[in-house]
Amino acid sequence: MKVMIIKAFGGADVFEAAEIATPEPGANELLVRIKATSVNPVDYQTRRGDYQDLMTLPAVLGSDVSGVVEKIGSAVAEFAAGDEVYYMPELLQGSGSYAQYHVADKSIVARKPANLSHVEAASMPLVGVTVWDCLMIRGQLQAGESVLIHAGAGGIGSFAIQLAKAMGAYVFTTCSARNIDLPKSLGADRVIDYHKEDYAQVIHQETAGAGVDLVLDTIGGDTIERSFTILRPSGRLISIVDISQPQNLLAAWDKNVTLHLVFATPYGAKLDRLRELIERGQIRPVIDSVLPLTEVAEAHKKLEQGGVRGKIVLEN
Repeated sequence: MKVMIIKAFGGADVFEAAEIATPEPGANELLVRIKATSVNPVDYQTRRGDYQDLMTLPAVLGSDVSGVVEKIGSAVAEFAAGDEVYYMPELLQGSGSYAQYHVADKSIVARKPANLSHVEAASMPLVGVTVWDCLMIRGQLQAGESVLIHAGAGGIGSFAIQLAKAMGAYVFTTCSARNIDLPKSLGADRVIDYHKEDYAQVIHQETAGAGVDLVLDTIGGDTIERSFTILRPSGRLISIVDISQPQNLLAAWDKNVTLHLVFATPYGAKLDRLRELIERGQIRPVIDSVLPLTEVAEAHKKLEQGGVRGKIVLEN
C-alpha cells in the first residue's frame, strides 16, 4: 500500500512517498481503506521530534480516519466489509492514517455519520474524542453552565463550541478579529477579540464578577494560572496543552477548583454519541481546506503557521 512516511524527525519536508505491505487484521481488528484523513497539531509535534522518545522510525503519522471496511477479523461481529466508518487511531504508535489502509481494533471504530462525506467525517474523530473527554467526561458540563473556550476558530475550539451549545451551555470564546464570524456562526454567545480585549476582564464584567463554570485551555502559556481568576468556586479547568512553563496554582486553592490535564484516548462509543449529534445537525464539520495526501508536507506547514479555520483534510 502507498503511505507518506518519515524516516527522520524534522521539518515538513521529511515526508516521503513509499510502498509498504498492506497489514492483515487480527481477530479483533478491521482493515479499513482510508478515504480521507486530516492534520492535527499532535502530527506535526510528532514529526518534528517532540515525542521522539516514544516513537520508532520509520513511522507513518496521522490521527484521523474516515473510510470503508475492507476486511474483518475472526472475532468481529459488529462490522462487516463495506461498512463506512470513522475513528481516531492510537496516538504515537507509528502506524497512522497517512496511508491507503489502516488496521484498527474494533473498540475504537464507529460508523460514519450518514449525513457526512468521508472528507467531512475525517475532520471529526480526534477533535471529537478530545472535546468529548474535556467537556463531558472530565468537565461534566451541564445545561445552564458557562464555559470559556480558547481559540474558537481552530479545530478543537470550533468543535467544542458546538458541543457546549448542544449541551445547553453559555459559551464565551476567544479568537482574532478576522475569524470572529466563524465562532458566531457556530453558536458562541460572546466572542472575544483577544487582540483588542482582555478575556479575563470581559468575563468579570459580563458575569458581574461571578466567573465561568469551566475553562477549556487549548493555547498554553499562562492560561492555567490566569484561568483561576475567572472560574467560579468549584469550577473546572481543562487543558490539552503540554505546558513546560511553570504555573502558580495558589489562586485555585480557596475556590476548590479542579484541574484536568487531558491526553485523548480513542474509543468508538464516544464517536457513536457524537454521531447522534452530528446526524441531528447540532454539530457540523468546519473544514479550512482539502489537499491530496501526497501534499501532507504543505498541510503541515500551513497548520504550523497558524490561522487555520477548522481542519485541513487530506484526501486519498
